[in-house]
Amino acid sequence: MSASLSTGTVQRVALLFTAADRELVTTLLIQDCGNSLPDWETADPVRLERIRFAVLKLSGGDLNAFQRALDLAKTDWRDALMAAGFGEDPQAHKTWWPGDPKVPGAS
Repeated sequence: MSASLSTGTVQRVALLFTAADRELVTTLLIQDCGNSLPDWETADPVRLERIRFAVLKLSGGDLNAFQRALDLAKTDWRDALMAAGFGEDPQAHKTWWPGDPKVPGAS
């Protein structure tokens, strides 16, 4: 169903990754961290933000860490949510911005 990223996801990708890496990160988020995840087959880009933000947060802007976080989400997306601190509060991901010292847990 979803072949795109939400505006919030695009903004966070831009903050974390260099221009040279953004296309790869975007492609992998769409292909491997979206409707291919169990229980998320019909989710739209906004509903997928929680998982995608978790992967992005865990990556810290590093492609190797991004791949590890993506692999974790593909194995069990709930583990990625917990590792990123988004597991207990379904709204926690909405306040996370990479590099924002005013946001707890920003990387």
